[in-house]
Amino acid sequence: MRLDLVPRTRRSSLLNLLSPALAFVAAVLIGGIAVAALGVSPVQAFVTYFVMPLSEIWSLQEIALKAAPLALIATGLAFCYRANLWNIGAEGQFVVGGLAGGWVGIATHGAEGMAIWILPVMLIAGTMAGAAYALIPAVLKVRLGVSEILTSLMLVYVAQLLLDYMVRGPLRDPAGFNFPQSVGFDPAARLPYLMEGETLHMGVLIALLAVVLATIVLSRTLFGFEVRLVGASPRAARFAGFSDARLTLAAFAISGGAAGLAGIAEVAGRIGQLQPEISPGYGFTAIIVTFLGRLSPPGILLAAIVIALTTIGGEGAQIDLRLPLDLTRAFQGLLLGLVLGADVIARYHVRIVPGGPSSRAVP
Repeated sequence: MRLDLVPRTRRSSLLNLLSPALAFVAAVLIGGIAVAALGVSPVQAFVTYFVMPLSEIWSLQEIALKAAPLALIATGLAFCYRANLWNIGAEGQFVVGGLAGGWVGIATHGAEGMAIWILPVMLIAGTMAGAAYALIPAVLKVRLGVSEILTSLMLVYVAQLLLDYMVRGPLRDPAGFNFPQSVGFDPAARLPYLMEGETLHMGVLIALLAVVLATIVLSRTLFGFEVRLVGASPRAARFAGFSDARLTLAAFAISGGAAGLAGIAEVAGRIGQLQPEISPGYGFTAIIVTFLGRLSPPGILLAAIVIALTTIGGEGAQIDLRLPLDLTRAFQGLLLGLVLGADVIARYHVRIVPGGPSSRAVP
């Protein structure tokens, strides 16, 4: 006996809409069982994870600040994944963007007469550096047929080591008591805060703008149609005259640019200087966010908020309930698996075929 997946002739729009919600409910139930096995009340854990972060102003700001880079990176990755291209190196592109833009902030430290230009130049430098770094695996794939999965992933560690070297060497603050960090950025090199006395900065608006632009591009432009067509049917795209090589370069440049912009927004926003680590793993977590959002920018924004919510809630549960932080990561992975499984059920019927592979005739 074997199980076959048979495509549904008519897909239910209601099932497509409800499947992520059902997957989330299933993940919460399974997580509740795991929490109960650890000796903690599932109800108390649910309140700590999902209710308490929504009840305080500071935690709402933290959710927005964590969701913004995730949404920005994941929106860029959606262009690659929709075109059936696999950029796994957004973490490295994030780091390179932060390093390049941060270098501009350091080079202009204390400068007079050009304050108004510093921040825009930093953002442009970070975006261009991330795009250029992403083009390395893209060019290797187009020219030499090298797997973009391996090259983009390996370049992550190159970027991290480069940042570590720079902040411990050429960019280290000479008056910083030998700590591995750069000078603090001038106010002109920092993203402005949206509210006086709070932590919410303009990077959140940049992420929202990116989501809106990506939605328009993917749904209303010829390039968006090309991305969708190449991902769905590469052969049909070639017959239509679309170039695989050109799309590969464009998609990687967009995803890398978005990651680089997120990197400099993080450095010029929350951190305010360069240091050996500027990312808690945003580039890798954004891969989960991209698929949780079903490669759709509005869905990605919602998924980024959910992941940020569980992260803040997990930190609270670690303090209040003594639950391990790894439980939060396991929940996020479980949620991704259940969402993908729900998508399969929404698209296919499961058919039981008696006999199995051994009973089939060999030609």
